[in-house]
Amino acid sequence: MCAHVLVAEDDEMQAELIRRSLLAEGHTATVVHDGRAALDAARRLAPDLVVLDLMLPVIDGFGVCRVLRQDDTPDIPVVMLTARSAEDDVLLGLELGADDYITKPYSPRELMARIRTVLRRSGRADASGRREDPVVRASGLAVDPVRHEVRCDGVPVECTPAEFEILLAMAAEPERVFSRRQLLEVTRGTDRSSTERAVDVHIMNLRRKTEADPRHPVRLLTVFGVGYKLSGGRG
Repeated sequence: MCAHVLVAEDDEMQAELIRRSLLAEGHTATVVHDGRAALDAARRLAPDLVVLDLMLPVIDGFGVCRVLRQDDTPDIPVVMLTARSAEDDVLLGLELGADDYITKPYSPRELMARIRTVLRRSGRADASGRREDPVVRASGLAVDPVRHEVRCDGVPVECTPAEFEILLAMAAEPERVFSRRQLLEVTRGTDRSSTERAVDVHIMNLRRKTEADPRHPVRLLTVFGVGYKLSGGRG
């Protein structure tokens, strides 16, 4: 596994194609479909790279890139994707801090090659394409996006793809309260048919797998009227 990539693409078919290509390359991926969700995910997950469509709803790719460079995430590499190929658009994207710019249509192989180059150039991956320590640890949990493994107090835990993405997001920010909608967005790359109520089922299943007494959880806590949080600090 090389990196965790945030894909911001409003075309669901294109987003799924990119996600599958990333997985085939050994990466993990989080998929969002509008600019506001992209900024939220970038702040929450601190991905190794953002694949950013220019024509996003709510906030377009230019706006997202501008905020990323002004925010607390200025060093995250950005590869822009767009059907617009006018020179002024290309130059504006690069001036805003995009690391590369690919126009549609493109081949998945070309995109993966560009991603490898940007990761290598940014220092987010070493020569073998692997990060030094990708494991996210919090509240006795160790979530490994490289091997797609979870351990709870050292014991392996089998998780579905959606459960894994939820744990990865929550372990990255222990004590942060996530709404059902936010956690649903985290799982969107794994199951497009999910609803906010499905998040409750995922949390219930995760409690069965990670809590000594699922009826009285001490890790995955409900914040009534808001959502859920992972209790406890890192480690």
